[in-house]
Amino acid sequence: MKKLLSLFFVFFKIGLFTFGGGYAMLALIEDICVEKRKWITHEEMMDITVIAESTPGPIAINLATYVGYKLRKLPGALIATLGMIIPSFCIIFLISQFLDRFLEIKWVSSAFQGIKIAVAILIIDAAVKMIRKMKKNPFRITIMIAALISMLVINMLALHVSSLVIMFAGAAAGLIFYAIHGRCRKEPAVK
Repeated sequence: MKKLLSLFFVFFKIGLFTFGGGYAMLALIEDICVEKRKWITHEEMMDITVIAESTPGPIAINLATYVGYKLRKLPGALIATLGMIIPSFCIIFLISQFLDRFLEIKWVSSAFQGIKIAVAILIIDAAVKMIRKMKKNPFRITIMIAALISMLVINMLALHVSSLVIMFAGAAAGLIFYAIHGRCRKEPAVK
């Protein structure tokens, strides 16, 4: 029961104090779940981030569900997910009741401008941490650079290309590379 309460309050705090959506929450989730609590390893965090991005639903909720399931199976998954959802739902519900009047307040609109900058920094921080801890080899670095260049070109040219296209291209390149690489290892050396 103590672990379930801990799961709930950790993800409740993340959901309550992190603005900017799932990507902004990545750095905080990693800091608490990997570094401080050691509930998951960094490798698990990297793997589940990729899986959470590719599956339906918000990435932070998918991460919370995974961590909860790993620690306490289905009850843990439910509790961690609820912890992540409840504060965001309540905040959005309250804001939606007063949205027009809320945004007309000068200090609120100014605060949201500052929050946008902070969210961008949190997302960059999460990306830098993941890149630093990534196992580096020439193929992975090539895919990372190709994806970055693709996203920059797409954004600069204002093209309407889903990030899923880039993810699937990276996955296809990975499958092809490792199929060829695996085949080369299995073939006997020619004398």
